Amino acid sequence: MAIIETKNLTIIFDMPNNTRITVVEDINLSLEEGEFVAILGPSGAGKSTIVRAIAGLIKPTHGEVLYRGKLVEGVNPGVSMVFQTAALFPWLTVLENVEIGLKAKGVPPKERRERALKMIDLIGLDGFESAYPKELSGGMRQRVGFARALVVEPEVLLMDEPFSGLDVLTAENLRNDLLELWIEKRIPTKTILLITHSIEEAVYLADRVIVLDKNPGRIKQEIYINIPHWRDRESEEFIRLVDRIYSIMMGKPVTAKPPKTERYGTPLPHVRVGAIAGFVELVAELERKEDIYKIAEDLNMDLADIQPVIEAAELLKFIDTTGGDISVTELGKVFAEADVLEKKEIFRKQLLANVPFIQQIVQVLQNKSNHRMPVEFFIELLETRFSTSEAQAQMEIAIDWGRYAELFAYDEDSKEVYLEEEVLETQKVVD
Repeated sequence: MAIIETKNLTIIFDMPNNTRITVVEDINLSLEEGEFVAILGPSGAGKSTIVRAIAGLIKPTHGEVLYRGKLVEGVNPGVSMVFQTAALFPWLTVLENVEIGLKAKGVPPKERRERALKMIDLIGLDGFESAYPKELSGGMRQRVGFARALVVEPEVLLMDEPFSGLDVLTAENLRNDLLELWIEKRIPTKTILLITHSIEEAVYLADRVIVLDKNPGRIKQEIYINIPHWRDRESEEFIRLVDRIYSIMMGKPVTAKPPKTERYGTPLPHVRVGAIAGFVELVAELERKEDIYKIAEDLNMDLADIQPVIEAAELLKFIDTTGGDISVTELGKVFAEADVLEKKEIFRKQLLANVPFIQQIVQVLQNKSNHRMPVEFFIELLETRFSTSEAQAQMEIAIDWGRYAELFAYDEDSKEVYLEEEVLETQKVVD
């Protein structure tokens, strides 16, 4: 029997603007004893929502979460959680922070002190029992978070990007210490679920990687990692797996379920024009297909940083990604080598050909007698599909792209989008 199961887990949030957003849909997964599982996905895929539903912190809208075959109602008794930040009580010492979970469970003072001291020693905090959080480094505070989660001896350890807030060396040290405890079975935890945005981290730690799609979050594919620990990041097998997962996450279809047709086309990646242009120029200079993983490494960027840039450049047909590799298209090469005015012209044509929402803005403005429209009008259109904050973010990107392409202008004082006179004379809208 699986320790944790989710069956058709669907979570819908009610938004303040009277809309409903489906965050995750039909999530079916199981966590077996002895497994280290990682969940990967782009921002907005609902990774954290899934893990909080498993912990019992969020109630499913549809479907169910089971622990040892029993429906989870309220907080899941078999799990502990480590978050991105340790969230320690600043007025408590390290020892007192680690004891807090045991105290909540009613463990007698002597026993909880003994168990807390043992875990503090195991997690590498010996000598800091009487220290307060303000006296600790970020890495040490996160170790306290791990000790607090593990001291209650959970069957399932849930980790929501626990290393992402640390510097590279500190994160690697803590990552390896946790893996050593897991491999050597020095902790009683029977399964671990890690939420991460780092493909390399997932392949390094996990036995199975679950890749999520977004809008809403769905399971796109599961990949088993059959490389024995400890894993060599430089090995061909490791790099090949990282490449494969990059390729999957870059939006290549891997499931039979057809994508939903959206009125405004593909959501605009949260990327400014300057980043798109710079990235296309960088790829064009390579003059060959290049490994996405290597480009990300050379730029010192993780997936959360580089993926939106790739999505934007691919949306505009400037680059192509295939099998974990990236290359510039012929149009992308022309764009990269063009002067400023030529770049604007190419960008303008690609927006009108590939971005329906930009097309709609231009058409609305052309149909208005004064060729002006409050930006709130377009945000309200977007709110039929997105949350208010995301609708505003989408509009900001649309304005940035549209202004660069000289398709329309924006008046900050009146909060209006409008067509300039010279644009009206020359502009041709793609219907």
